[in-house]
Amino acid sequence: MVPSVVCGDLLRAALREIDRLTAECPPPPDKRGFHFYWCNKITPLDPLLACLTESPAIDLVRSAIAPHALEQPRQIQVSLNIPPWSHRPGGPHLDGLTPPEPDGRPSTFTLLAGLFLTDQAAEDMGNLWVWPGTHLVNAAHFRGRGAEALLAEAPYPQTAFSNPVQVLGNAGDLLLAHYLLGHNMGGNLANAVRKVIYFRLRTQTHREHWQDYVKDPFQELAPIRGALAEAD
Repeated sequence: MVPSVVCGDLLRAALREIDRLTAECPPPPDKRGFHFYWCNKITPLDPLLACLTESPAIDLVRSAIAPHALEQPRQIQVSLNIPPWSHRPGGPHLDGLTPPEPDGRPSTFTLLAGLFLTDQAAEDMGNLWVWPGTHLVNAAHFRGRGAEALLAEAPYPQTAFSNPVQVLGNAGDLLLAHYLLGHNMGGNLANAVRKVIYFRLRTQTHREHWQDYVKDPFQELAPIRGALAEAD
């Protein structure tokens, strides 16, 4: 988690855009829990895109994938979590598997970037739950079974997982997560709707080499591999 990446006018503009989306197509009055908007027609002036491209977030992403270049984001997910919702996820999942791409390829990516637009400073505020270390466990699993097992077991790889943790943060914070990190959405017992925007980011060569990536978790993240090696 990287604190205070998006603030000021960028944050306010993104919240106004979400207000516009919810006014145009509001959730059902009795809706509780998750509610998504998928933005597939992104313009360069999109206020949600600006949270990534006009903030320090973009340099952080580029520094993680160097020397690879970043593919232009093709979709933005607006993720709401409407209280009260007492949900407790039973286990982790991976994104982009149900349904697969039209050509049958799984819709894998390099990094999940989540920009918090509201505070989640305590547990059970609609937090994302993550299962630490599952990116390594899943990669080892796919090395043994082959990358095609990703679709065969979608969206829940048949691997062991650790105890989950809830991701805490405040409005403006940035979450960067590996594609293979198991995650899920938790309940919201706070008195406010949780708002996050997600970008599923790929390197420009990811689509051609996704099989390698799901077996080698740092294949597109050489700077992180190097930092971990130095820490050892």
